[in-house]
Formats: sequence, structure tokens, C-alpha cells
Amino acid sequence: MEWVILGIVVLLVVWLVVIYNRLVTLRQVTGQSWSDVDVQLKQRHDLIPNLVETVKGYAAHERQTLDAVIQARNNAVSAQAQGPAAAGPAEGALGAALGRLFALAEAYPDLKANQNFLALQSELSDIENKIAAARRFYNSSVAEYNAMTESVPAVFFARALGFQQRGFFELPEAERAAVQATPQVRFS
Repeated sequence: MEWVILGIVVLLVVWLVVIYNRLVTLRQVTGQSWSDVDVQLKQRHDLIPNLVETVKGYAAHERQTLDAVIQARNNAVSAQAQGPAAAGPAEGALGAALGRLFALAEAYPDLKANQNFLALQSELSDIENKIAAARRFYNSSVAEYNAMTESVPAVFFARALGFQQRGFFELPEAERAAVQATPQVRFS
């Protein structure tokens, strides 16, 4: 009888260790996936000053737009260290400022033809695609981690062991409204 009880206790301990190790693994994957987002955002933040400098030569009197891009970039860099909840709105504002910068480029045909500008614009587009992929992977990792912390039996001890829910990387409210709006198409 003693061996049966001992066997059950050992199985229970092994089972709890497996669950704990799975939680640790998921927490690490989530942290690593946020670091991947950080790397892509850092590349974007490093590229933006080069883009602004290229545009400055062609559109010196558009200083307000250029300053807005630099300010948005600086805000995004400082928000990035605070995690996904703070980075989301700051990155959204940076995206909007970059959109204004590219709209400005449309007004300058010489700038649109500049090879340096085109290369920087292409590189930024590539980085934006990588950021989107990294954000999707991060959100997927967070979903799996959060599901594990809320699943039985982990839910009974996950919080006590420091496994807290993680937040998703989400669109800021202003961007969400713009994305949900019906696009206007004109052929004239």
C-alpha cells in the first residue's frame, strides 16, 4: 500500500513539474517573441533618420512634417521599453507620421525618382512586413501562454508561481477606427 501511495505522489510531482516547465517554456517564447518585435522596431527606428535626411534635401520648407516624424520616432523608441501596451499607440502614431512623409514625397517628383529615397522606402516597406509578422508571432505566443495559465490544472498554481497574463500587441483606437471604416474608392 505504501508503494502505491508513493507512486501516486511521485506521478503527481512529475505531472506538476511537467506543467511548470511548460509554463516556463511558454513564458520564454513570449519574451523572445517580444524581443523579435523589438529588433524589427529598432531597425525601423534606425532607418527613419536616414529617410528624413533624404527628404530634407528636397523639401526643406516642409519642416513641420519632418519634425513630426522625428518626434513620433523618439516617442516610439521610449515607449518600446515599456512593453506592448505602451508601444502600440506610439508605433501607430509613428506609422501615421510616416504616411504623411510619404504623402509629402508624392508632391516632389524629383524626390520620388531619387534612388536613395526609393531604396530607403523599399527597405522600410520590408521592415514593416517583418514587424507585422513579428507582431503576429508575439500575439500567437501570448495567446498560447495565456491559455495555458488559464487551463486546468495550471490555473490553480500559475498565479502563485508568478505566471501572470500577458497583453497583446494591439492597434491603437484611432488606427482601429480607420481600419474598420469602409474604404472610399474613386475612379476619376
